[in-house]
Amino acid sequence: MTNVKKAKMVIDKDFTISQIDERIYGSFIEHLGRAVYGGIYEPNHPLADEQGFRQDVIELVQELNVPIIRYPGGNMVSAYNWEDGVGPKEARPRRLELAWRTIETNEIGTNEFVSWAKAVNAEVMMAVNLGTRGIDDARNFIEYCNHPSGTYWSDLRQKHGFKEPHKIKTWCLGNEMDGPWQIGHKTAEEYGRLAVETAKAMRLVDPTIELVACGSSNTAMPTFPQWEATTLEHTYDAVDYISLHQYYGNRDNDTANYLAHSLDMEHFIKTIISTCDYIQAKKRSKKKINLSFDEWNVWYHSNESDQKIEPWSIAPPQLEDVYNFEDALLVGTMLLTFLRHADRVKMACMAQLVNVIAPIMTENNGRAWKQTIFYPYAHVSTFGRGVSLQPVVSSPCYDTKDYTDVPYLDSAVVYNEEAKEVTIFAVNRHLEDDLDLTVDVRSFENYRIVEHIVLEHDNMKAVNTAEHEEVKPQHNGQSLLQDGVITARIRKASWNVIRLAMQQ
Repeated sequence: MTNVKKAKMVIDKDFTISQIDERIYGSFIEHLGRAVYGGIYEPNHPLADEQGFRQDVIELVQELNVPIIRYPGGNMVSAYNWEDGVGPKEARPRRLELAWRTIETNEIGTNEFVSWAKAVNAEVMMAVNLGTRGIDDARNFIEYCNHPSGTYWSDLRQKHGFKEPHKIKTWCLGNEMDGPWQIGHKTAEEYGRLAVETAKAMRLVDPTIELVACGSSNTAMPTFPQWEATTLEHTYDAVDYISLHQYYGNRDNDTANYLAHSLDMEHFIKTIISTCDYIQAKKRSKKKINLSFDEWNVWYHSNESDQKIEPWSIAPPQLEDVYNFEDALLVGTMLLTFLRHADRVKMACMAQLVNVIAPIMTENNGRAWKQTIFYPYAHVSTFGRGVSLQPVVSSPCYDTKDYTDVPYLDSAVVYNEEAKEVTIFAVNRHLEDDLDLTVDVRSFENYRIVEHIVLEHDNMKAVNTAEHEEVKPQHNGQSLLQDGVITARIRKASWNVIRLAMQQ
């Protein structure tokens, strides 16, 4: 028999954290594995459009409501020559792609990707190569993409069939330059100097852009967080964001500890905020640097199989994690962490979008389907638009080998004033006991519960396949709103979306 624990929450429309920047629901497509070839692009597929893009994949991406997509890498960008991916396809070179040791055919490049992003209603977050290249490459690239016409690179774009500039607003200054695995790895001093000079040149071409400086590749890096401090010493006045990257896994098969990893993400975010604000104080600046958490996800299932892939093949099945139910719960808590820090986390990109550690999977010449992690991502992206509210929460806690005082109840609240809707997102981390949750919502008069979505499964290791969707949401949540108080049963190990709307 399931035991029941009790938790409480108070929500008030005046307890605001910040307006949510919808770009926290972004994602990432890298030229890696089957993300591009066999993922978004498969010209011989029966559902491919005239450009070779899979319509079934486009529809699933649209369902996720993804506002911005980072491209073209990732580790791959640090030795990428963007010129290889523009112009007539038959004239494009095949290259050794050194980051993932494959052959890059360059059938898809900047123009094709921008066209695909438009089809899925997303902006592009473009990255420039600061590994093997630098200022000259970056200024030419942004001139090609964003300058209207009348110059060498802008006229070349027009010659390639794109009369109007792409107007790409957001640009990443390299990728994970603190990592020794990176082609062109830099010290923080070397990177800071190169990044600020590249930023200067790019802004001269297009003053309307916003720029993201490379932060630490993860919290375990020996240079974290000094990397951010040194980098920002150079770039503070020239950039708008600093990036954060973090992946988690459950290699020890310790689910209770695994579901607490969002506390590590919380610590990471707070550390970077304090580092940014330290440099702000040191520079006596009025400007705030915000955060772009532009790589995050679960990544560990595919590590062993990736060791067996033959080098120099084309679009091999790399990093194809098959996600289970407990992964969906952790992904949910990571998304809630962004919402609670909506005042400073303004962009985030789930890495990645299709096939490569992704919510969407495809078969070559076959079906596309939703992994378990698709659902919390889709729910938060769809219902998490508006203002993030600060709930006052009282929850029982537990301890694990890595964390103490982990609340069983993880939550975030979004108020969409325009739509007159309130959404409560809640995860019960307890593996055996339900939570009886009471929520004081008296500041929202004349509201009613319109639905209570639940994602749950008795088997934490349950997965979805192309043939069978084992893990999917149900609209069977138990919640009641009476006299300004919600009473809800939050079932053991479950993801919950409780939606309220004003009565007409």
